[in-house]
Amino acid sequence: MHMEYELNKIIKIPVGLGERSYHIITGQGILGNAIEYLVPFVSGRKCLLLTDSNVGPIYAKKVSEMLREAGAEAFIFTFPAGEEHKTLETVGGICSYAVKCGLDRSSLIVALGGGVCGDIAGFAAAIYMRGINFIQIPTTLLAAVDSSVGGKTGADLPEGKNLIGAFWQPKLVLMDPEVLTTLPFKEIRCGLAEVVKYGVIMDAPLFAKLEQNTDKLNGVDLHFYTEIIAECCKLKAQVVAADEREGGLRAILNYGHTFGHAVELASNFTIAHGEGVSIGMSMAAELAVQAGFLDRAVAVRQRKLLEKLALPCKLAPGGDPEKIYAGMLKDKKKVGSRLNLVMPLEIGKVEVKSGFEPAAIINAVRCCCE
Repeated sequence: MHMEYELNKIIKIPVGLGERSYHIITGQGILGNAIEYLVPFVSGRKCLLLTDSNVGPIYAKKVSEMLREAGAEAFIFTFPAGEEHKTLETVGGICSYAVKCGLDRSSLIVALGGGVCGDIAGFAAAIYMRGINFIQIPTTLLAAVDSSVGGKTGADLPEGKNLIGAFWQPKLVLMDPEVLTTLPFKEIRCGLAEVVKYGVIMDAPLFAKLEQNTDKLNGVDLHFYTEIIAECCKLKAQVVAADEREGGLRAILNYGHTFGHAVELASNFTIAHGEGVSIGMSMAAELAVQAGFLDRAVAVRQRKLLEKLALPCKLAPGGDPEKIYAGMLKDKKKVGSRLNLVMPLEIGKVEVKSGFEPAAIINAVRCCCE
């Protein structure tokens, strides 16, 4: 798993799901040389390139031209950037535009953007004409290592995140680490929360590598990022292949997310997803320490790495633990009134635990407030 990758090497990572199998293809500069990978899926077909108002002005023209060179008839749909636009209304607008462009069941949607774009593009693809193909071209670190892989798609409701959606696997994921150079560092930092998560839940050597290379992470060393993206994608591919629909093992990928989604919701999404996950992992580790599952020194080790990457570990003043807990109860992964929470046992090992008293959860949240 842990190897040095040749500079500019194209890395192909299989996601083994039988007839739904596909490849993640990553490497520096791949967006300038991806036609051969696109041709089998897009040649002779209509493609709707979905992007947002941040990414579109930078990459939409380049990618639409690449699709046309691969033999597609390409159309572009741009929606306003931001989690607040990850709604049924946006999905409906995408589907209506697809009808206007004449997309049929042989057509496909191409997601060009971050996690929000990938989620709603996949959801639109899953429901348009009862399902058409789609391709993921993630442009954020968070989307590259997490949301673009595994087929979880969806949209938000006012009551909570991702409460509607479908499992719908892409046909291909293309990730060019060079897109990171056009991102604000805050966006990269949000992706690093998910990278740290992989180390905590299943890969202690990866966690140690991150600790030893925070300068390369903060300095956006593209060679190192290419390596890290590939390693995270391999880890997620293993989990998805073993448990596509989150019946068991895949639940470990939710480490920090039940807390984190509630933090995002309580902030009215002024706290970004990666920041919420970082705070959520800190809350989960605090609860694990208080419940006797985790040594305090390990929680401190996690906190120090997150802080070195300029990620938050506490809620700002005014955070309301009861409101966070109420938000957690809206989590779609709970069973009845029981919250299933991913608890770290050591670096590289977690377990899903339940049966926590509300007071214990609220106290852990309170300990992570300024």
